Amino acid sequence: MTFSSTLAPFASDPLRSRGRRLFEEDAPTRNDFQRDRDRIVHSSAFRRLVYKTQVFLNHEGDLFRTRMTHSLEVAQLARSMARALHLHEDLVEAVSLAHDLGHTPFGHAGQEALNACMEKLGGFEHNLQSLRVVDFLEERYASFDGLNLTYETREGILKHCSLVHARQLEVMEPGGVGHRFIVREQPSLEAQLCNLSDEIAYNAHDIDDGVRSGLLSMEQLQSVPLVAHYSQETLKKYPQVKDRRWLFETIRLMLSDQVYDVIGTTQEALKGAELQSSLDAKHHPMLVRFSEPMQLASLELKAFLSQNLYRHPRVQKTTEQAKEMVRDLFLAYSHDPSQMPLAHQRREDKERAVADYIAGMTDRFAAKEHQRLGGTTRWHEQ
Repeated sequence: MTFSSTLAPFASDPLRSRGRRLFEEDAPTRNDFQRDRDRIVHSSAFRRLVYKTQVFLNHEGDLFRTRMTHSLEVAQLARSMARALHLHEDLVEAVSLAHDLGHTPFGHAGQEALNACMEKLGGFEHNLQSLRVVDFLEERYASFDGLNLTYETREGILKHCSLVHARQLEVMEPGGVGHRFIVREQPSLEAQLCNLSDEIAYNAHDIDDGVRSGLLSMEQLQSVPLVAHYSQETLKKYPQVKDRRWLFETIRLMLSDQVYDVIGTTQEALKGAELQSSLDAKHHPMLVRFSEPMQLASLELKAFLSQNLYRHPRVQKTTEQAKEMVRDLFLAYSHDPSQMPLAHQRREDKERAVADYIAGMTDRFAAKEHQRLGGTTRWHEQ
């Protein structure tokens, strides 16, 4: 199966971009979405993703996924599907690589702890934090804060946003990236594709990491219809296969069918929608989607992973330790801001400065800081 890389009329076009918050001259050899992608790759926040937890903490093993490897896998899936759907590949890559820039150390445990610490001051949302990173917190350019990305990339980064925060964004940027959450519009097709690629990627690699960790087994996974189907297909084709090759082949087949399911289902939805431009997608229900059977199968897999991996006693134990570290760090910096770098000390929004500083940490830096400030980095035996 081959696909042309020609853009469809409903694809986002950098020549019709809503532009950047601060005007810049066009680059001579790159379109605006390529330029966004390059800025993200060269950012400090992107480099830190290599030492940020996905499910298993950084110290638990070198081969488990991190936020960076997850983001790369999302980008690979999204680009593959974007080409088949004639969407803009550079935009989906930029959004995919940036979507987790605002994640805290220690994965969702860190986010939950930081959200609780900031509860009286608006809470903490990692998607909103990713936007803060690219809009304000990166310090690379002499003429502006952040990365000054295009509207289209920023819209894709802000995957979720509470209505309260959307209204705050609307005050700062009328008609900007928060607006769609207020008027209940959809994001671009490229953003929709990145959202679904994120789901496909983490379901697949969490199976892999779960088995690698010993918390899941191939036998246990046979209770999940989606996994069992491809597992049995693998055994029919390769009766002697076992262990890692059985797992990898099962995941490969599952990923391939999910990708082709999204492509086929979305192509049919797009035909029915008869879009004339990228803006038309905003006024339709989600167009980039699974078929109904694949969606149900994916939800069953997510429920299984939630119960058997994310809530596994071993994962829960390290989760509670991680939350304690984040709470301790927040209290320590709030009590004594001089423990932070000067740029954070000087900010007037003290608590948000503390949250920004902690959110930007890697797992190992947060652990070292916790120890430096009087805590411990020792993880209890699993």
